[in-house]
Amino acid sequence: MEAPIGLLETDDATLVARLVPPTPSPYHRLNPTTKAVIATVASLGAFVIGGYVGPLAIIGVVLACAAVAGVLRRLVRVSALFTLPIAISVILVSVFTRAGTTVLFTIGPFDATLEGVDFAAQTLVRLFAISTAISLFGMTTDPRAFVLDLERRGLSPRFAFVAAATVEAVPAMVARAGTIQAAQRSRGLDTEGGLLARARGFLPLIVPVVLSSLTEVEERSLALEVRAFGRPGKRDLLWCPGDRGWERAVRWGLALLLLVAIVGRVAGIVGATV
Repeated sequence: MEAPIGLLETDDATLVARLVPPTPSPYHRLNPTTKAVIATVASLGAFVIGGYVGPLAIIGVVLACAAVAGVLRRLVRVSALFTLPIAISVILVSVFTRAGTTVLFTIGPFDATLEGVDFAAQTLVRLFAISTAISLFGMTTDPRAFVLDLERRGLSPRFAFVAAATVEAVPAMVARAGTIQAAQRSRGLDTEGGLLARARGFLPLIVPVVLSSLTEVEERSLALEVRAFGRPGKRDLLWCPGDRGWERAVRWGLALLLLVAIVGRVAGIVGATV
């Protein structure tokens, strides 16, 4: 018995509606490729321009976008946590080993120079700019929408899937680790308290996380093959993100700005002081 046409249309509309990710802010509603270009240009621009003014300007723009998206506080916290381990090593290595003429203070055989402090500060500004740009993309972009947009633009479904899996990898492992840690804690494992207690709880945590990740990869591969993921030819997408004309203009404009910055850096017109 065939279902009524109206019912089929309602079911199809419901299915397509489930594919649309939530977009709570104007920045979330941007095309995923537009947000990817913004993150890429901001990251490479901070590295190419160098110094203080350029990276700080990029940080200001990224934080303004984060404020529009409503993730400013979370973005600053996450970016600071990502930057902190590298920042510590950069400070220790640069401040005490970089040659300079102005010695600020001495610790044993090491001299902390003004030039080393300046180099470390500029490096940290660049790292924070890159971290905020990439983190903002991850916080405001649904991986499914990014995959569908890449596939619509002609990218192979396999490469699109790899891109989505890369974006989802870290959040998925963090969530899985939290679930496993809660389960172990309910069974009496001490995962809180001092540094020694946390260290003892790390090994029982990392093994299940790795094994469950490998199992998930195998299950996802089987599910994709069952759904003819490797079938050659173009696929018909039920839904894909919209792409407005002004966004295309913004992407080309940002790419042109990055090209100008690279040319200026090579020509010596734009250059870092480090």
